[in-house]
Amino acid sequence: MSRVVIAPDSFKGTASAADAAAAVARGWHAVRPDDELVLRPMADGGEGTLDAFEAAVPASRRVPVTVRGPLSQPVDTHWLRLPDGTGVVELAATSGITLLDPLAPLDAHTAGFGEAIAAALDAGVDRLLLGLGGSAGTDGGVGALSVLGARFLDAERRPVRLGNRGLGRLARVDLSGLRPLPVGGALIVGDVTNPLLGALGAAAVFGPQKGADAAAVDVLDVNLARFARLVPGVSPEAQGAGAAGGTGFGLLAWGAEMGGGAALVAGAIGLARDLDGAAFAVTGEGRFDGQSEAGKAPSEVARLAAEAGVPVALVAGAITAEPRGFAASVALAELSDDAAAAMADPLRWLEAAGARLARDAARPTRSVGPRCPAPWADRTSG
Repeated sequence: MSRVVIAPDSFKGTASAADAAAAVARGWHAVRPDDELVLRPMADGGEGTLDAFEAAVPASRRVPVTVRGPLSQPVDTHWLRLPDGTGVVELAATSGITLLDPLAPLDAHTAGFGEAIAAALDAGVDRLLLGLGGSAGTDGGVGALSVLGARFLDAERRPVRLGNRGLGRLARVDLSGLRPLPVGGALIVGDVTNPLLGALGAAAVFGPQKGADAAAVDVLDVNLARFARLVPGVSPEAQGAGAAGGTGFGLLAWGAEMGGGAALVAGAIGLARDLDGAAFAVTGEGRFDGQSEAGKAPSEVARLAAEAGVPVALVAGAITAEPRGFAASVALAELSDDAAAAMADPLRWLEAAGARLARDAARPTRSVGPRCPAPWADRTSG
């Protein structure tokens, strides 16, 4: 009997991290029923961050809340209260890209994220963990800050409209009315290190993933720059300022601190402890690409597994970059012979991947899967 740690991220828009882990486990157990499987759903600040904390922290409690979605539609969601008084709020669950179809890059906003934060503050949390990733818009966090008491005014001192489009008329920023941080502060949980502006900024890198064409990207960036000029004391070059459509910048202006993404989640759920003495590990995400090595969940699991001397396999919907550091890799698009079919029924193919890896466990250097693009569901992280 061997102990196997299964720690995937979500397959965004198609399978949660918890469901992905369970599917891989079913496949593995079908082949090797005597193995001990330890399921540790992972996240990097985006979709599934709240689920990862809930699965790992006993006595955590979901608190339901209804907020305005990215285009002000009602969204029934929740935040998570940890037993130590920490509140975990996930932007993807309140203002995320998966809540919006069709996309609206200039008009989507983060007001719902602010409403969930306000609900946690109203409940008396001592500390906030703010998961950034998977955002629908590029508003610099102005929607969230507006809910928390900031004022964003045009030349006639009228509130500007929500979304990036409103920033084009911004003339005055008043942060004096912002609610205070909780006593333990607020920590940003995210994997994005991009600055707010420019070629590596929120608009240029993540705007196209949110439906922005070249002309719209220029507008998004110009409007964010207008906002940044009116906010004293925070540099748009700060690492992570471009996270979640610039919400990182807005939260830094509130006084939040930039934390880690996958590394912070892995530490919180005790992943290194679980890997100690394990025979094998499995991780994964919807699309493994050139950004995956920059602090995303699979790379963090691989790093911790290497430190523990544990071989680790990668499962992804599509693999478009060389999966360095993995003993094996399986692409669902190849396993199913049809990327669309894999997207339509990811749990079936995740289960098949688990079975494939279990059969090959004695030969973990085998690599299965293409290095070609497929339209998998990891649409955005910023």
